[in-house]
Amino acid sequence: MMRIGLFLLTNLAVIIVCSIAFAVLSSVFGLGSVHAGGGLNYASLIVMCFVWGMVGSLISLFMSKWLAKKSTGTVVIETPRNATEQWLVDTVAKQARAVNIGMPEVGIFDNPQPNAFATGWNKNNSLVAVSTGLLHTMTADEVEAVLAHEIGHVANGDMVTLALIQGVVNAFVMFFARIIGNFVDRTIFRNEDDAPGIGYFVTSIVMDILLGMLASAIVMWFSRRREFRADEMGAKLASRDKMISALNALRPAESRPDTMPEGMRAFAISSGQSQGFSIASLFRSHPTLDDRIAALQKLPQN
Repeated sequence: MMRIGLFLLTNLAVIIVCSIAFAVLSSVFGLGSVHAGGGLNYASLIVMCFVWGMVGSLISLFMSKWLAKKSTGTVVIETPRNATEQWLVDTVAKQARAVNIGMPEVGIFDNPQPNAFATGWNKNNSLVAVSTGLLHTMTADEVEAVLAHEIGHVANGDMVTLALIQGVVNAFVMFFARIIGNFVDRTIFRNEDDAPGIGYFVTSIVMDILLGMLASAIVMWFSRRREFRADEMGAKLASRDKMISALNALRPAESRPDTMPEGMRAFAISSGQSQGFSIASLFRSHPTLDDRIAALQKLPQN
């Protein structure tokens, strides 16, 4: 119920902010309605799509730490209560200094599977969290490599870049879906009214889905690229062998269903997805463990 509530709350915030932003921009620039004179007002349509595409992604980005804590039940280590928590905080602090970023919050979330994630809207206001399963199943060297991988995401600005890419892609999907919808409505359904007809709405919805699938493949391609970069940072901050060992330790978890919340899977070190290539692999947020390990083995040993 909490996850559903958070989802609804986020979407409500997006709708309110987008509606206000579009209304303000339309008033300032005198854009008028998206539908006018028996067709589309392209200037107004571009602004609307940009606002809905980017604002939604940016709201999600700014709320990412709060949402991550709530959806995973992450408990931030304010004052270390034991040697393990002290070691986690010290290790993250050392790695953060090495890449010149602000000290992230460090947290632990209850999940039997070995996993970890990093999130936050900028490099100096981030969160790095590990699961209880990871602490129970991995060695200290492997946990160190996982933490380094997550610090790599923060240092590379992956959360911000992914949000911007998602926003731009969303805007293009909305824009072209409505252009195609208008074309079908006017030429096939022969709607000559100023207001859009049923052909516009049905076609726009269908194209939102189809173009959205194509857009997802593009975003997931970038997501896989950033995993390789984070692995490389993990090898640099810990060692290549430690990073490879940590990825190998994730193999048992890859064969089980992922228990991470849907919205957090792209930010986790393990996505719980199958190995090998298929059409579905185009929509994976992570490369296969085999591909990640092969890329690491090409790096010089440190």
